[in-house]
Amino acid sequence: MSPGAFLPETPLVNGLVIVVVTGLIWLGSGWLEESAEHLAAYYGLPAVVQGSIVVAVGSSFPELASVVFAALAGVFDMGVGAIVGSAVFNVLVIPALSALVSDDDLETSRAVVYKEAQFYMIAVSALVITFALAVIYVPVDGRALAGQITRPLAAIPLLLYVLYLFIQWQDVSDHDAGTTGEEVSIGFEWARLAAGLVVILVAVEQLVGAVESLGHTFGVPEFLAGITIVAAATSLPDTLVSVRSAKAGKSVTSLGNVLGSNTFDLLVAIPVGVLIVGAVAIDFAVAAPMMGVLTLATVLLFALLRTDLLLTTYESYLLLAAYLLFVGWLVAETLGVTDLIRTA
Repeated sequence: MSPGAFLPETPLVNGLVIVVVTGLIWLGSGWLEESAEHLAAYYGLPAVVQGSIVVAVGSSFPELASVVFAALAGVFDMGVGAIVGSAVFNVLVIPALSALVSDDDLETSRAVVYKEAQFYMIAVSALVITFALAVIYVPVDGRALAGQITRPLAAIPLLLYVLYLFIQWQDVSDHDAGTTGEEVSIGFEWARLAAGLVVILVAVEQLVGAVESLGHTFGVPEFLAGITIVAAATSLPDTLVSVRSAKAGKSVTSLGNVLGSNTFDLLVAIPVGVLIVGAVAIDFAVAAPMMGVLTLATVLLFALLRTDLLLTTYESYLLLAAYLLFVGWLVAETLGVTDLIRTA
């Protein structure tokens, strides 16, 4: 996975590749998200389903691609790190930015709080259980707290996502759109969606290769490289669509995208990487602390959304402060000041 067949693999070149492909991910995701949004509106889907399924899956495609390419490259820890890092960014930063750019406090709904947020917390728990089962039943010889996630174990989160889709389908069945939808060119929107997927695939492949090369150069663990650089780049689409929706007064779609995107990442993106390569090793000593941080971040967002079903300016700054604390902890881990993440 080199960042380019005709480019030297130096830190400067890899850094430039990361900057360029991040822009390409943003461009391709913009095409994909706009097409997905127009198609969802055309077919008359409810706002919460539009945000949590159609737009969320579209904006999550960079994370899915990063896991697939990381698994194929034998650096699955980087892919998992990208998913967890992106999830933490999504629940702390994106809602805060969405609330700050909106004209008033970011309004939510009981459907978002009691269905989307609670199901997302179930998704986090299901993935932790899957990792634990891998350590218990398929341990890796010679590595403490390491296990193989096999295809049968990967089916656990996938089946839970099927349940999530069933719940959303029930909402669609009960929804009365009221109109036939927007007048859009269906052929053009589907073509633009496909073009966005192709651009994202190519860009993410180069991104994973460049980050892997930089990690080897500077001795950065794969998980930490994924949770910082790759996660930040792949979170750009989610930021774009949620902030844009909030600015347009579509707060339910904005929050639905955040929670739906994270649910897709945890229950689909990681298992798909396992299904492709057959089995991957997971270091529970690395994954468990990060999943614990993700759980705390999710609980914080849930608590703030539940208070008056609003996200205020003060609460937004609290979320941003929590993310800065998270980044500070990662820096401390990288420098060896703290030792909660036990990397090999």
